[in-house]
Amino acid sequence: MKLESDGILIGLRPLGERDVIVKIFTCDYGVVSGVIRAGLVATHNKPLVGQFGQAIWVARLDTQLGAFHWDVNYNMLVKIIDKPDSLMLMNSAFSLIDILIPEREEYKQLYADTMNMLHTLGTENEKNAYLNWEIALLSHLGYAMDLSHCSGCGTTDNLHYISPRTSRAVCDKCAQPYLDKLYKLPVDLNITLRFLENICVQQGTNLPYFRRCVKNVF
Repeated sequence: MKLESDGILIGLRPLGERDVIVKIFTCDYGVVSGVIRAGLVATHNKPLVGQFGQAIWVARLDTQLGAFHWDVNYNMLVKIIDKPDSLMLMNSAFSLIDILIPEREEYKQLYADTMNMLHTLGTENEKNAYLNWEIALLSHLGYAMDLSHCSGCGTTDNLHYISPRTSRAVCDKCAQPYLDKLYKLPVDLNITLRFLENICVQQGTNLPYFRRCVKNVF
């Protein structure tokens, strides 16, 4: 079996003294795991988190871990290596994709959203771009936000709350009995954090360390 696609290297860990197991978020196949032989000792084309390139994944059977040939185009880290806040946002995005996106399921729009967000890192717009990326991620996970009207009565006025259950806006009047359960608008990184925490609980996993750190960045 053979898969070929552009992708972003979002995670790696050593396998023995020479090899690495990597996760690549691909344009055509979603997150794919595999081995890069001699990746730890490579002097050319060394795999690093943040690289963008072309991935060829090969395995005899679809259920096997498989091996990658990884041809790097460029490394996202180059422009943000001396910017710790930007690095935190990149690592947060990668860790969320790693634990929340099932492997080998196509997420082309999320891939495009991720690429667009990564290109804003190191600029004045990075916080808003990252927030919009998390909103997009929540949408792909089944939590698309609808802030156009109140989910209770349909009004478009005084929309100051959002329901953590439905991800829809709630007006002041309808919110009164549930103030202790609703989130206060506008949507910011604290609100997306709470949605992500709930999703992690539902999936039986922990919120990634890098995402917990994002709240201290801004």
